Amino acid sequence: MKTNVAEAFSGETQLPIKSEEELRILEEAYCSHGDTVHYTAKPKFFEECEGSFVYDRTGTPFLDLQMWYSAVNFGYRNERLNNAAHRQLDRLPQVASQYLHREKVELAAMIAQDAERKFGHKGRVHFNVGGSQAVEDSLKLVRNYTGGKSLMFAFEGGYHGRTLGASAITSSYRYRRRYGHFGDRAQFVEFPYHFRGPKGMSKEEYGHYCVQKFARLFESEYNGVWDPKAGKSEYAAFYIEPIQGTGGYVIPPMNFFVELKKVLDEHGILLVVDEIQMGVYRTGKLWSIEHFGVSPDILVFGKAITNGLNPLSGVWAREEMINPTIFPPGSTHSTFASNPMGTAVALEAMKMLEEEDFGTAIMAKGAYFLDGLKQLQKRHAIVGEVDGLGLALRMEICKDDSYTPDKATMDWLCDEGMKGDLQVGAKMYGLVLDVGGYHKNVITFAPNLLITREEIDLALSLLDQLLTRAARR
Repeated sequence: MKTNVAEAFSGETQLPIKSEEELRILEEAYCSHGDTVHYTAKPKFFEECEGSFVYDRTGTPFLDLQMWYSAVNFGYRNERLNNAAHRQLDRLPQVASQYLHREKVELAAMIAQDAERKFGHKGRVHFNVGGSQAVEDSLKLVRNYTGGKSLMFAFEGGYHGRTLGASAITSSYRYRRRYGHFGDRAQFVEFPYHFRGPKGMSKEEYGHYCVQKFARLFESEYNGVWDPKAGKSEYAAFYIEPIQGTGGYVIPPMNFFVELKKVLDEHGILLVVDEIQMGVYRTGKLWSIEHFGVSPDILVFGKAITNGLNPLSGVWAREEMINPTIFPPGSTHSTFASNPMGTAVALEAMKMLEEEDFGTAIMAKGAYFLDGLKQLQKRHAIVGEVDGLGLALRMEICKDDSYTPDKATMDWLCDEGMKGDLQVGAKMYGLVLDVGGYHKNVITFAPNLLITREEIDLALSLLDQLLTRAARR
């Protein structure tokens, strides 16, 4: 049965606004289910958003603790960034990438100059439209620079996208299974996931252990990756997420990447850092790799650089890898790469970041949120581990032994949060959570970086209610 339908007008044509029931019928008939939806039977429809909240048709606020997979770092409908998009829309919304526009040049210069100060290398910035596409561009850079080497190292638990090339360096076989043989599939290396690592080791000891395990691949030619006579590796680069995203926001020990980089440098292997999910101050710094004391050869970014307003991604690479004599015009191309709408918003975001001390504020909020999660861990046996860096936080959901992964309860918590029936005071709320982790039992928290203390308290209260319900079901 049709619900009461409002009327919308476009010119002189009367267009009825369809009910959610009617939309679901159309969606079931005409929409692909392959574009990252339908993890639940009936995905939620949302109508509006503001700050840390999204709203359904009834006006119920849903506190969003994943912010579009960390794409909307500065809150929904951020006034300053929205205004930048409107200004660009009214002035120069479109131009072919064979021509130049001011925003592209200024944005590239800001990112490259910042990287030179931090990493000690001159470099250039190359734009595209999505994270996977930027990863593909980085693979071209690596293969071109290393004389066509096509083999890469990557981490177990790592995620770099679902295009064909990105799937080859993403550890999950399920993203490759239907699409034939991947001859260039990466060799996947153990990541120091301390909560599920060998018992009896400190976090730092486990990090050292993982590096030494990797280094043993180069001890002789019989490990299959190194020719000691020629001093050459068959592998071109190591792709890393400094903090694993889809893998469950796993945060490595601080000694890990310094030790790993020494092994890579000794054997002529490039370090490619994927900052698509953790970049743009998610961890309290522009790039999460800054916490770990190493300099990348290539850095890939996307998502939050435009606050999710317009697709824009990119690659920063050292000058010797990307200068026009090495990587000439047309080496990659997308019609919408460096589009004016995206570069204008990203430029405004970078200016905004330079004007305020985002890092200090984010680290303080993150510490406050993490302390609240630790209090929940004490009260709820199903919380196995909590951890975080800045406002990249994790909560591992387990059986009552606080260790055995419990995916079923994790899925239930997500669905229960979407009912919109959690009460604080006289008001009803929903809670938007995201699932990650090796066993799909981790809540990965990526809240609005501008989240208030009051909203963090609200988040902790709503989580407490959900965890209590889970224990009673």
